[in-house]
Amino acid sequence: MTSIPSSRRRARASAINVVEIVEEPTPEIAEHEALVSMLVSGVCGSDTHALHGRHPMMPLPYYPGHEVVGIVEAVGSAVTAVAVGDRVTPEPTLPCGDCKMCKTGRSNVCDNLQFFGCGFREGGMADLFSVDASRLHIIPAELSNEQAAIIEPLATPVHALRLAGDVAGKTVVVLGCGTIGLLVLAAARHRGARAVVMTDMIESKRELALRAGADAVFDASSPELSANVRDYFGETADFVFDCVSVQSTLDSAFAMVGKGGTVVVVGVPQKPVTVPLPDIQDKQIRLQGAATYLAEDYAEATEIIRSGGVSADIIISNTFPLEQAAEAFAAATSGTEVKVLVTR
Repeated sequence: MTSIPSSRRRARASAINVVEIVEEPTPEIAEHEALVSMLVSGVCGSDTHALHGRHPMMPLPYYPGHEVVGIVEAVGSAVTAVAVGDRVTPEPTLPCGDCKMCKTGRSNVCDNLQFFGCGFREGGMADLFSVDASRLHIIPAELSNEQAAIIEPLATPVHALRLAGDVAGKTVVVLGCGTIGLLVLAAARHRGARAVVMTDMIESKRELALRAGADAVFDASSPELSANVRDYFGETADFVFDCVSVQSTLDSAFAMVGKGGTVVVVGVPQKPVTVPLPDIQDKQIRLQGAATYLAEDYAEATEIIRSGGVSADIIISNTFPLEQAAEAFAAATSGTEVKVLVTR
């Protein structure tokens, strides 16, 4: 094994629209931690929202990099789950293990939750980073680094589908054709949805959704959107997944979903919206929030990718070296990219 360098470069979102590369000492690892060298790290929508001061849970400054793939370079004395040389991806939720949520199998909504790469002292967009080794998942050898970088973002839609219920044989609408929307499509396909349609305001993203396997796409800016979707299905939708989470998309969701149907909020809302409470009650509509993932969602996401349910060529649209992290964030914000990766 090569010696561990005494310093590292890491990306820091320092202020609104400011991403810089800083050099700091390499962290010393505790007995339960691993030191990992980054191979690739994705720029998430939550990263860009936070950079612009619009994320409700991620104040500036912060160290990005929660969608990361790397190699274990060193482990603490108590670590047995991973070894030096393993290729891994972190499950970035850092639950306390002691609260009511953790003790009832809902550690993703831990009362004391910390989040690696999202306000935590460490993030993966760095030459080297430390992380609790119990949060690391070993990546199957047959997956490329680019495929492995999709595991974390895909786990969120997998969890949303798990919370939504049985979509097999049902009609599904996905609002938003960005990364998460495309991955909701993959998760819905994996779970046997009968038909999946997607909406977006940008034509190029709608075209990408068709390439990714959507049955149909519709212009989200059309005043006839809800009628068009209903006409396509010949009925109301059974499930609507809102991957944008603004007032207009939530309004569309309730206009499309049928009685007894389910609306799932997957995208991170930037501010409160109103909901049609009389419809929720009278039509027995379920409004379900979905936050991050659990270990079983990571396992299912890995299997979807391994089985060919997601194409990295469709999802990953651009890459930048670590020293160009600012350019990577700018590209991810432009609206023309799907998933941007930062590389070593």
